Amino acid sequence: MSSAYPIVPLKSYRFFFQTIEPVRLPDYPGSAWRGALGHALKRTVCVVRNTPCSQCLLKNSCAYSYVFETPPPADAEKMRKYTAAPHPFVLRLPESSSIDSNYNLDLILFGHGQRYFPYLIHALQTAGKDGIGGKRQVFDLIQIDELDTQGNSRSIYQNGALLPQQPALSPPVPDMPACVELTFHSPLRIKHEQKNLTPSDFNFGALFSTLLRRISMISYFHTDTPLETDFAGLTVQARQIEIVEQQLQWYDWTRYSSRQQTEMNLGGLVGSIKLDTKGLDAFWPYLWLGQWTHVGKATSMGLGAYSVKPASLPVGDDEASIP
Repeated sequence: MSSAYPIVPLKSYRFFFQTIEPVRLPDYPGSAWRGALGHALKRTVCVVRNTPCSQCLLKNSCAYSYVFETPPPADAEKMRKYTAAPHPFVLRLPESSSIDSNYNLDLILFGHGQRYFPYLIHALQTAGKDGIGGKRQVFDLIQIDELDTQGNSRSIYQNGALLPQQPALSPPVPDMPACVELTFHSPLRIKHEQKNLTPSDFNFGALFSTLLRRISMISYFHTDTPLETDFAGLTVQARQIEIVEQQLQWYDWTRYSSRQQTEMNLGGLVGSIKLDTKGLDAFWPYLWLGQWTHVGKATSMGLGAYSVKPASLPVGDDEASIP
């Protein structure tokens, strides 16, 4: 079965940790958490040591391979030239590290990735105990909450016991307001014509085409409802959409890659844009869903996170303010 509208069943979880000292992590610690999670998950499930995942006979039934390597199926019609599909998860980090000993981390799982949730609980618990960041700060997992698409929470894990959960659902799309504001909370990295978009050349067309491709790939590889729509037509239409107000800046950020043994520059755009939603109907479901999928590069470690809210049109426009 396919869908003409984006449908990505997903689940959001909030992991609550405690540490014996004030939290000391970088501004965007998603790289540290993602790396620690991957190492812990592989140690947990790998039964074929010293074998690259791509050469392993178990790669199509392994939790680590599916979550972190995500090989496209042999019969996949999309991404046949790529060695890995989009991962079935993103991490979402607090916007600022707490100065006390409490810390929370969000995990969002897409589609079939939900089946590996118990493995990820164990791996995140192990990663926290092993220590996060350059100073190996220890975090003890004390609770996990299930978050619905409205942000309401329900405790599902305490003292090692996991309660039954609600089924994964694609976030319902609300009515579109007259003007919306997109706020990018973590660096947004989008490549357009072989270079990273900067505040001076940022445009809606590049943003939407990147988001459309990501949602399409997630729905194709991780759900039972692959997206079938007029990709070319939407991409052309998106180039005509004007941004009515923009407050973006470039944020420089580097991380050390233990796999590549080098510093990597992962700077990107942070800030906000406003869009008059006249003519935006076709794009609205994607913009809304993108709040959970993130957009751009390095999404699994928390980059490209954004939120959408109603806004007022800039002074001088004819539209009334949204209550």
